[in-house]
Amino acid sequence: MSDAAQPTAAEVRAAAEAVKTALDRHLAAVERRSGEDDPAVYEAFNQLAAAAEVYDELLYDRYDEVTPFEIPGTDDSLPPYAGPEEPNAISVLIRRDYAVAEPQRLLAQAQRVEAAEYDDGPGADGDAAGTIHGALGVLFGEFEPDEIASRHKEFGLEEGDSTLWVTAADEPAEPGEWLEAPFEGVDPQRVVCRFDVSAVFDDEDGDVEDGDDPAETDELDDLDLDEDEDLEPLDAER
Repeated sequence: MSDAAQPTAAEVRAAAEAVKTALDRHLAAVERRSGEDDPAVYEAFNQLAAAAEVYDELLYDRYDEVTPFEIPGTDDSLPPYAGPEEPNAISVLIRRDYAVAEPQRLLAQAQRVEAAEYDDGPGADGDAAGTIHGALGVLFGEFEPDEIASRHKEFGLEEGDSTLWVTAADEPAEPGEWLEAPFEGVDPQRVVCRFDVSAVFDDEDGDVEDGDDPAETDELDDLDLDEDEDLEPLDAER
């Protein structure tokens, strides 16, 4: 950081005072807590964490010094559940990320789907399986998301991060009301449970995972997809 952009000593002192204030508020909230999952304690904790982070950054920028403590991050945590005790409805929010690891395999599978659906050649939409984005549309239109997740390697895809949230609702949503923005407006306090899968949770020892052998990848690049016996036959009646 340049000298011109450095925080002033007064700014660092003000950040330290903010930490002291946040500590007092957190202790007071703990002393008055109404239960194990008191929202006031949760809010005071987040305020303390934010104040400590600001102070730590300013202290380092100004004096090249760090604090002797670490506040756990709160971005991935959820507040205490405050939804209905007996939900009448639930929403399951799922996101799965993939990388297109083998485009030719993806295209070959999509073309097989089109060939099974249209005896006379490409579909009426103009050979949708001839492009990567078109092939993705064909495959995700043919197979359920769970089946693609379990067979992703067959479709030339590589798994990335995924998350699943189960949220509680008082009543089922009106048909079509959330389709334009399915992940907006989620109340964190109505999340019943959450399950995350990410590479950041893997061991940090640098070991190569199953299926990531570079030699194996090279072999896949040389596959003749027309004669690939590893791909399961498609059901033409689907």
